[in-house]
Amino acid sequence: MTRKSIPRHQAVERHLRSRIANLRPGDAVESDSELSALFNVSRMTVRQAAQRLVDEGLIYRVPGVGTFVAEPKVHRDMARLRSFTEEMARRGAVAGSRVLSAELRAGTADELAALHLAPRSTVTHVRRLRLADGRPVAIENVVLPMSCSAVLNEDLEHSSLHEALRTLGEIPTSATGTLVAVNAGAEDAELLQVEPGAALLVEERLIVNQNGQPLEKTQTRYLGDEFVFHVTLAR
Repeated sequence: MTRKSIPRHQAVERHLRSRIANLRPGDAVESDSELSALFNVSRMTVRQAAQRLVDEGLIYRVPGVGTFVAEPKVHRDMARLRSFTEEMARRGAVAGSRVLSAELRAGTADELAALHLAPRSTVTHVRRLRLADGRPVAIENVVLPMSCSAVLNEDLEHSSLHEALRTLGEIPTSATGTLVAVNAGAEDAELLQVEPGAALLVEERLIVNQNGQPLEKTQTRYLGDEFVFHVTLAR
């Protein structure tokens, strides 16, 4: 029995995916004419295959110059609650942090309401610059109840905050949130090493624990060209 042949554009796409896996960002891949000759297909077929990879952020095309491997983006599934450390592991990157502040302070009215805390309560605040393979990609602000203050004793530059919470018996279980696009301000730009006005994606989440109690109010400011957020909708 002969194996059923796959469509030609899929063969080109598979070839490109295999090539990308062994190249670094910025490396060139075969031109349209080279791929057309290699697979004996039209340039339209080659472009169809390449466009799928462009849409996924795996390659980029420079008209009149060539096609190149893109810096891989983080694909975040909005239907799953994962920590930054877990997302980086899925990407094949090493997560790290630079702690910008870690303290106990008076909670704001919005924070206390979100976490169901009494007026004038103290909260645990952790602000970190999140790193992927040592490169800044996000600014994270986390507010927790004072009962979670033991996380301040952890190595928050090299370990997962969610793992520290689990050690305390607080399991991040589900979340609700919003996602908006903004332009980087001066401080954002300095920390993320981009130009002021660069595109950012700002995610705000309220995470509850295994008992359905508010546990964490977080705002994370992501580099817009580093992350892709996937949303699953159902009727």
